[in-house]
Amino acid sequence: MKLVLLSGGSGKRLWPLSNDARSKQFLKVLENDFGEKESMVQRVWGQLSAAGLTSSTVIATSKAQVDMISSQLGKHSGVVVEPERRDTFPAIALAASYLYSEMMADPNEVMAVLPVDPYVETAFFHKIKELEQVIHESHANIALLGVKPTYPSEKYGYIVPDNGEHETWMNVASFTEKPSTQQAEKLMNNNALWNCGVFAFRLGYILSLLAKKGFPMQYSELLPRYSELPDISFDYEVVEKEEHVVAVMYKGYWKDLGTWNTLTDEMKGNKLGAGMLSDDCVNTHLINELDIPVTVIGASNLVIAASPDGILVSDKEKSHYVKTLAKDLGHRPMYEERRWGWYKVLDFLKVEKDAEVLTKRIGVTAGQNLSYQTHDYRSEVWTIIKGIGEFALNDEIFQVKPGDVLQIPAGAKHGIRAITDMEIIEVQTGSQLIEEDIVRIYMSWDEVERHCRGKKPAVSL
Repeated sequence: MKLVLLSGGSGKRLWPLSNDARSKQFLKVLENDFGEKESMVQRVWGQLSAAGLTSSTVIATSKAQVDMISSQLGKHSGVVVEPERRDTFPAIALAASYLYSEMMADPNEVMAVLPVDPYVETAFFHKIKELEQVIHESHANIALLGVKPTYPSEKYGYIVPDNGEHETWMNVASFTEKPSTQQAEKLMNNNALWNCGVFAFRLGYILSLLAKKGFPMQYSELLPRYSELPDISFDYEVVEKEEHVVAVMYKGYWKDLGTWNTLTDEMKGNKLGAGMLSDDCVNTHLINELDIPVTVIGASNLVIAASPDGILVSDKEKSHYVKTLAKDLGHRPMYEERRWGWYKVLDFLKVEKDAEVLTKRIGVTAGQNLSYQTHDYRSEVWTIIKGIGEFALNDEIFQVKPGDVLQIPAGAKHGIRAITDMEIIEVQTGSQLIEEDIVRIYMSWDEVERHCRGKKPAVSL
């Protein structure tokens, strides 16, 4: 069985810690068995490993999240990159074509799809493995994993079974999306399950749907036509139109950590980051990524979250409204994790009509490097404040250390590799200070060294 993790999200539901580049699944606010902070995606990947599923798993994601996945999971994880952010049907179709034509998966092999961020026990992933046998034995086109409800929730969709029930699975009669509490109670009495977004089907099933719609099954041919695929959820486009669907019940713990209210329920402590809560604060959580402390006194049932993107103070029960409010903020992400480390925006200034100044604090992990690149519209000044490394400028490599100031004119080829953990203050000056103003020449430092070899040996500035 092949497994596809869907890693999407616009990054608004857990603002200000999440943004377009760092969706909720990448926030390191949970704690593992060793007392270390981990993200939802790191937790899920560890559980997949425990269930013996990582070698057969790929992640479908957007361009904006590739570096974050590499940073948190390492380069060993297979990634299918969507050319643009769309709904779950095109993402699943692209992943299916990748498995078929790039990984040479057999069309009769079962493919399971699930979100990258469920908060569950490891038993959940062992249950997913059972879907393969269910597909073969039931002869159904689609098998779903549903969760036995613990209360009549209005937040989840429900899988409604028919009257007949097999020992291992149930036939699906219909679906109900986010019912009222009264409707949810009736659904629970009729053995309905929460729909947790897990699908399984033969790979050939989705490939045949692509062919019927006039799309190629080959990944290299489908990729340039990605924008032509229907921008719709897999539920609406496929599942709800299919006549033969079965569901398997999972009776263990399952939770969607989609709001600050639900996420803070699973945090080990009430404070993360600089600050303090007074003893009379009840059911209040402080999550602070800033270097300045936040003090909370006598406040109950609140979540206070602070990051370079902004500060949120919200009643817990109403924290889900942040998605609606944050969509109008519209500024660039102020903090991002990348494959090589991270950066934080310290200041932005528009000096005049065509002149801007952007200041960043950049962290590069030991052994990692920024790509060898050029910029057309900006010059940069780097000040090394921590660590030692190698700096490449116009085909020469220099050793650098704290206190060194590196001048990078517009158009200059440049890159840096950290020998120890490094931090850099970067000041950009130019007319278009955007991430898109990058022309990457080489990604790996080995390529940079081979290119520069024979020109000049490494020297100190």
